Amino acid sequence: MKKKRLLLRTIILLVLASALGYTLYANFFTSKEKVKVGSTAPNFLLKDLEGNEYELESYRGKGVFLNFWGTYCKPCEREMPYMENQYKQFKDQGVEILAINVDEAPIVIQKFVDRYNLTFPVPVDKGTQVLNAYGVKPIPTTFLIDKNGKVVDIISGSMTEKMVYEHMNRIKP
Repeated sequence: MKKKRLLLRTIILLVLASALGYTLYANFFTSKEKVKVGSTAPNFLLKDLEGNEYELESYRGKGVFLNFWGTYCKPCEREMPYMENQYKQFKDQGVEILAINVDEAPIVIQKFVDRYNLTFPVPVDKGTQVLNAYGVKPIPTTFLIDKNGKVVDIISGSMTEKMVYEHMNRIKP
């Protein structure tokens, strides 16, 4: 009886150790596929606070300034007015902004949008699946996507208004 228990415990311990070993290996030693400059931007379908849907594929033919942000992020907060100013200038020139919020409460997002009078789309990434698909680590991170859906550049960190202008100019079709 004791030998059976010992054998069973040993097997369970080996299974648990194997699972732990595999998890550590998968997280630290395998390369995670993330979006790179020159690659095609992964498609997604997200909704904003009003339920409007935004699919990246539908923006083909336009430049897309794809920004990942959160209301708690001070650099994000600083660059939002710059993005709004440049959006007003570039939206008629074929450049769109999609400012993807990283899964915050709707009321918090709405207060932020109202405070800065944002007029560009603000889809919400519930569950952060799009954030993970793009391999975004720090926020803000912005992907510049050309009219063919290719990633032209990836900018991590806050931008000045001049930088936003220059980047939007780069993806103008």
